[in-house]
Amino acid sequence: MLLKLDRYVGKQVLLSIMAVMLIVVGLDFLFQVIDEMSELNEGYTLLIMLGYSALNMPAAFYEYLPLGCLVGCLLGLGGLANGSELTVMRAAGVSVWRMVRMVLKPIIMLAVMALFLGEYIAPYAGALSESIRAQHLNRGTISARTGVWHRENGEYVHINVVTPAGDIQGVTRFGLAPDSSLLYSSYGKTGHYVNGVWVLKDVVETRFIDNRTQTTHYDSQEWNIELNPQRLKVLLVKPKEMSTSELYQYSRYLAEQELDNDRYMQSFWHKAFQPLAIIGLVLVAVSFIFGSLRSVSSGQRIITGVVVGMVFKISQDILAPMSSLYSIDPVWAALVPIMICMALGGWLIKRAG
Repeated sequence: MLLKLDRYVGKQVLLSIMAVMLIVVGLDFLFQVIDEMSELNEGYTLLIMLGYSALNMPAAFYEYLPLGCLVGCLLGLGGLANGSELTVMRAAGVSVWRMVRMVLKPIIMLAVMALFLGEYIAPYAGALSESIRAQHLNRGTISARTGVWHRENGEYVHINVVTPAGDIQGVTRFGLAPDSSLLYSSYGKTGHYVNGVWVLKDVVETRFIDNRTQTTHYDSQEWNIELNPQRLKVLLVKPKEMSTSELYQYSRYLAEQELDNDRYMQSFWHKAFQPLAIIGLVLVAVSFIFGSLRSVSSGQRIITGVVVGMVFKISQDILAPMSSLYSIDPVWAALVPIMICMALGGWLIKRAG
């Protein structure tokens, strides 16, 4: 009997979560399409732009899953409460904590799926989408809209395009002296990583000597830098689209270069603790259904879920820069809101039970 109840409750909650995620991710896709419409040109066509937006959907699904689980649980369990099914279960001797376990089973399944999505699919799709956008939007010039900037050993580098295979296109380098004066600038059309060294093709280098310039053309030029194709792919995507392993490795690399890595460490801890964040928000949702939201309308539950989810998200976003400002370990910026949710949800469920 309990096994049937597990499947029934889990199915209702899972269907509600997937319906919420379909709406939220669909809206994110629509807003991204609207935002990209202003960038359309002869190279960056409508079809390419739609493909770029579609490739960003795995990252959006991963990002919005905690909110989707919160609102989906409120809707799924709320529907059971409105039909008095939860009351019948309680009368049959099913405890509140037993119902919590029923709800958590599909949630844990979703969390595991999200880990796979966030570690493998979303980073690759994000890198591919940015590469496609850069190739069609940027035609060989430095642009703030595309490409990546990097600094290493007194050299500032802008790369227009990083392909999924790890090759680079449109490499602009600026070399600075210790007094920050410009020593040279160069532009290479393409680059390929061979035996630990970048080989740039069709390079034009300009050196600034006293009051004159000296321009040299190279068919091929070696470029020795610690920035390898794996790290370049990391640079191409936003921190929220990177896997936890990429975030950790790149954070260490930035620390070795004496560059600020707080943003990447914060993203690392947010992703590492996302399963706990989902469980904490689900506990809050269950406590609301057995408490103050037992007999309200679906609209009120949706509004409550969105508000709670936004408060949770904003608290994490506020604590992240505060941890940098006051030199606090970023792990606490991600963990404190989760601990509060779990403690609050557990306390409210204990009261309801």
